[in-house]
Amino acid sequence: MAHIEDRWYRAVQNAGGRTQRVKSPLFGKGLRYRVRYVGPDGKERSKSFPDRAKRDAEAFMVSVESDKLRGTYIDPVAGKMTFRQYAEQWLAAQTFDESTREVTERRLRRHIFPYLGGRALATILPTHLRELDRSLQQLGLAVTYRVVTYSNVATILNAAVDDGRIPRNPCHAKTVRPPKMPPRRVVPWSWEQVLSIRCGLPERYRVAVDLGAGCGLRQGEVLALAVEDIDFLRGTLHVVRQLKIVGSRLVYALPKGRKTRDIPLPGSVGTALTRHLEDFPPVPVTLPWEVPGGPPVTVNLVVHGRTNVALDRHTLNRDYWHAALSAAGIQHSRATGMHALRHFYASVLLDAGESIKALSEYLGHADPGFTLRTYTHLMPTSEDRTRRAVDKVFAPSSDGLETA
Repeated sequence: MAHIEDRWYRAVQNAGGRTQRVKSPLFGKGLRYRVRYVGPDGKERSKSFPDRAKRDAEAFMVSVESDKLRGTYIDPVAGKMTFRQYAEQWLAAQTFDESTREVTERRLRRHIFPYLGGRALATILPTHLRELDRSLQQLGLAVTYRVVTYSNVATILNAAVDDGRIPRNPCHAKTVRPPKMPPRRVVPWSWEQVLSIRCGLPERYRVAVDLGAGCGLRQGEVLALAVEDIDFLRGTLHVVRQLKIVGSRLVYALPKGRKTRDIPLPGSVGTALTRHLEDFPPVPVTLPWEVPGGPPVTVNLVVHGRTNVALDRHTLNRDYWHAALSAAGIQHSRATGMHALRHFYASVLLDAGESIKALSEYLGHADPGFTLRTYTHLMPTSEDRTRRAVDKVFAPSSDGLETA
């Protein structure tokens, strides 16, 4: 049971058997009151308080015993670990892919550790999180980067709560306003713009536009597509890998979210692929799987460099894609990368009446809700559907509705 020890006085029994308090050798030195208690792990712990603070010591003792009974006790020593120490342990235990690990480590090292790294977990306050986001904003970092950075901090502190190192996550304080993505509506390119970009690329890379705009493939999926992934007979494309850069090395890996998928292969795209394969036959390229040094995997790539090697995204963007954008009169920006071809693909399918669920599967999204939030403004409105439905029924009659 917890108790309070007065270090300045001790009880002494005199000759008559009566107990009296006398000054101890520690009188006037250091903190006077020491709360001694046993933690849930069976180890004895203590916390000291100064003279005239006995009530504070009593309140602490009651709080500790109450927390032990409720199962919410937090060892004060656990919160002394620094944010950097805990974050490094957290990162080492994560199971996400190596490229995500690499990017997360870089974000921690560059922009989070310099500000929070040396602070003990238990000393991180809401004000520190407000100041962190403000400092990132003053550095001119994009909102998207700030959102992900804050999310990393919140996730790490959530884990610290779950591990019993801190009682609560300061990121969830009411006075902390996390950065939010500004509302952005996807504006798909027109077919003329897509065609113009395609014409601006060298012939050997034009099939990348066909696969992006006609099948909704991501850039890494286009660059890792193998001829054995194409089923011309059934009109199906098997998306089973992507090309990634991990530690400055090219590797094959599962698609984003580690989710493979089959998507319809339109006849027009199939014809373009056939023509491409005749002009630029596939070449076998061997790369490690998932990480540098991983098991070697060999596939016959559809899109490859001029020297029969895998084409990385940096080379494609720098040497060919940006030039094609300029030729099409489109300004180069984050929103005009090859990912914009997926938006075009989505707009075409939604305009044709395809369901959000099917579109989500074709795009490889883990959550149809994300697809809906991204493209809901491209869907025909209920008013449009009502007009089309009624007009379809009464179109044969030129006299309009007849009243009984």
